[in-house]
Amino acid sequence: MEKERIKQAYLDHVLRKGAAPASVYKLTQKLGLPEADFYRYYATFDAIDRDIWADFGRDARARAAQEPVWATYGAREKLLAFYFTLLEILKQHRSYALWSLRTYLPAVPGLTPRVLDDFRQDFEQFVEELLREGRHTEEVASRPLVQGQYPRFFWAQALFVLGFFAKDDSLNFERTDAAVEKAVTLSFDLVGRNSLDSALDFARFLIRRR
Repeated sequence: MEKERIKQAYLDHVLRKGAAPASVYKLTQKLGLPEADFYRYYATFDAIDRDIWADFGRDARARAAQEPVWATYGAREKLLAFYFTLLEILKQHRSYALWSLRTYLPAVPGLTPRVLDDFRQDFEQFVEELLREGRHTEEVASRPLVQGQYPRFFWAQALFVLGFFAKDDSLNFERTDAAVEKAVTLSFDLVGRNSLDSALDFARFLIRRR
């Protein structure tokens, strides 16, 4: 397929040269394609990077969901399974993943580089589904005033994980695995029922008695 040929040629160039091709024209000449064929699928090289990262996320969700135990998992376990599957995919493509993250991730934490725009959109939809399931099973507390912001909160977590991975020099990225477990545990401790919910319930009870 022409689109896949273009994407693969771009990837090969990045892996060999450590940089994007000098121009669309040079890439398509190498493939023996008219330059116009590139623009049928992508507007820029950055668009290829966005497509690649979107593929990483979709592939991670699909692979994780294929595991027999997936149906027995709660929201926390499903998010952990997604992250660990994503990390395995990134390890398989570590040269590109590290080049891309180190090239595009901003110095200021919390800002989303455009290369992750499509990945982010899919990720936040995935998180919304998990949280909806979690509220149904009471793993996640129902907080109508703030729960609409949860996907953004979890996206900040995803950026943290990707940034940690990009800087991790431990064997087989073992520190990143540990960071994922701690980050996911903390996030579900915050969105689950906790002492704040108990205090609010008690306050409502006292107000009703009056």
